[in-house]
Amino acid sequence: MSGKYFPLSPEELSRLAERYGTPFYLYDERGIRENIRRFQAAFSGFPGFKEFFAVKACPNPFILKILADEGCGADCSSLPELILAEKSGITGENVMFSSNETPEKEYIYANLKGNILNLDDITHIPFVEKALGALPEVISFRYNPGPLKSSGVNAIIGKPEEAKYGLTRGQMFEAYRICRDKGVRRFGLHTMVASNELDTACFAETASLVFALAADLRRQLGVTVEWIDLGGGVGIPYKPGQQAVDYAELAARVQAQVDAVLVPAGLDAVKICWECGRPVTGPYGWLVTRAIHEKHIYREYIGVDASMADLMRPGMYGAYHHVTVNGKPDPTDWDSGSVKAGLEAGRDYRVYDVVGSLCENCDKFAVQRPLPPVETGDLLIIHDAGAHGRAMGFNYNGKLRCGELLLRTGGEVMEIRRQETVDDYFSTLDFRALSLFNAKSSE
Repeated sequence: MSGKYFPLSPEELSRLAERYGTPFYLYDERGIRENIRRFQAAFSGFPGFKEFFAVKACPNPFILKILADEGCGADCSSLPELILAEKSGITGENVMFSSNETPEKEYIYANLKGNILNLDDITHIPFVEKALGALPEVISFRYNPGPLKSSGVNAIIGKPEEAKYGLTRGQMFEAYRICRDKGVRRFGLHTMVASNELDTACFAETASLVFALAADLRRQLGVTVEWIDLGGGVGIPYKPGQQAVDYAELAARVQAQVDAVLVPAGLDAVKICWECGRPVTGPYGWLVTRAIHEKHIYREYIGVDASMADLMRPGMYGAYHHVTVNGKPDPTDWDSGSVKAGLEAGRDYRVYDVVGSLCENCDKFAVQRPLPPVETGDLLIIHDAGAHGRAMGFNYNGKLRCGELLLRTGGEVMEIRRQETVDDYFSTLDFRALSLFNAKSSE
């Protein structure tokens, strides 16, 4: 039996909580580095392979700097993300700007910095041309295969034919033709049609669809794409019993489609890219929170000092995150996904809803979850929170977002983002103007 990985002993975590207070995010530098190296090694046989880390998953410059050191680029979708990547040492064409409904100033900034513009719609061609004065030398388009894509559909991306993203297959040909005729000389091709998918067959299907489009673009328009970005969407095993994606198997499935589709089309030199976020940092980040209340009504509740404002995935998507209690045995047998197996091994448990303090009933990290008996003061570890966790935080109910800590490879811990303060919360408000407003209102 193997439990969920956590890099600190119960004593080390207790000392950390005393020093920094709870809640906080903790990331494991060693785990992130070793993981991205495994991912890149699986694709090392592909010419010019590049992973553009999805900044939206974990937008912290210390994390980005680690990934930049490991040779990653950055997938950005806003001006602040572009700046964050730049400050982390990821520049030029190592940045893929994949944004939809994008303001003019953001295209201008990305172009000035030499970033790759990955356009989300055919109408963005004249929009960008007007904003920049001319189309850039290199351009990419996001492909939405619509009903041609049958696997990987989920609540985040949605059915391709219902999703707001990308161009139809017919529009792709028109877009590349227009740009070719306007003097664009270098092209890329992009898609993103899955999220948190564990079945490698889904990505094989995606590769087949996109590779076929690349072959047809060359045959019909004489446009040879320089790279194909397969997007992200590779999942992680949040739940007991789920298996992690085998990177070698994933690479082999993509290579099979390269051999079947790209090589016969004379496109075997095309670079293959990914823009994964979740599988890179997700398993190596944890939200640590303290039990501060218990409640006994129609259910048993454990109230913690974190809330949905710190991790919204469970409340927003009904997403599962495994929860363990510091220093107490996990009642679940992780390998079998079975509470019964845990009980047979002598582990005691209670069934709780683990909740935060927002005025929303969906503010729950776990619903009817078997846990060891929890006492006020216990530290709870919410696992697999290293992607789309702190990044999706918000300030509803005036909640202050928690800080982030990094466990370095040498064992030391550094604070890479402090907790928000009340002053931070009020920093965009002008109370001097409010006092004038009150004075005028009373005249």
